[in-house]
Amino acid sequence: MGGLALLAGGCSSPPHAVTVTPAHTSQNALDWAGAYRGVLPCADCRGIETVVILNSDETFTTHFRYLGKGDEVFSKEGRFTWNAAGSTVTLPGDAQYLVGENHLTRIAPDGSRITGALADRYVLAKVPEGGVTERYWKLVELNGQPLPKLDHAPWLILTEADGRMNGFGGCNSFTGSYKLDAAASRLSFGQIATTSMACISGMEVEEAFYEALRNADNYSLAGDHLTLNRGRMAPLARLDAVYLP
Repeated sequence: MGGLALLAGGCSSPPHAVTVTPAHTSQNALDWAGAYRGVLPCADCRGIETVVILNSDETFTTHFRYLGKGDEVFSKEGRFTWNAAGSTVTLPGDAQYLVGENHLTRIAPDGSRITGALADRYVLAKVPEGGVTERYWKLVELNGQPLPKLDHAPWLILTEADGRMNGFGGCNSFTGSYKLDAAASRLSFGQIATTSMACISGMEVEEAFYEALRNADNYSLAGDHLTLNRGRMAPLARLDAVYLP
């Protein structure tokens, strides 16, 4: 009996497994990767036009321009780190930002929020991820070759509302129409109308760019990188999205 009592006493239900759910933080609960843009306050200019790009591999790129002090764009890149709470990123050599839903808020070097009348101006809004249209595309490569250095890089914008394109070829501005089938990744361009300036440099690039547009019939898009193609041949042109043109 004693043995039975001991056996019965020794049998007990196994403890229930306890699942520990990590606390939700900006780092693990938000879709934080992407580009953020805004105009930060400036002591001696009209504002600092700022773009911060956070990548999912925890690398970053920043672009900024001092409004009213020329068109030069300054850029930095590197790796960023999260604080222990998963709420703030530090961009070495740049700044700290509190990460929120579709926005970044620049904070003081000691980690405190900036207060006062200008507090709202320290917020950068996330740029909606889009397709091909309504973006400023800068030409970076033609027929597999990087562009030579030009005074002004060629660019292209496709306007969604009217199916028109406009851009700059390296010497002349141009306009035209386009046809887009995003579901099938099809893209073609109509007749191109250009201004008629003659330039010392950029003319060869311009004509090659127009030829690429005339021949393109499909595209590939990977984030901020657009490739114009013809059939399955080698890419005709590669363009990068620019946030501070």
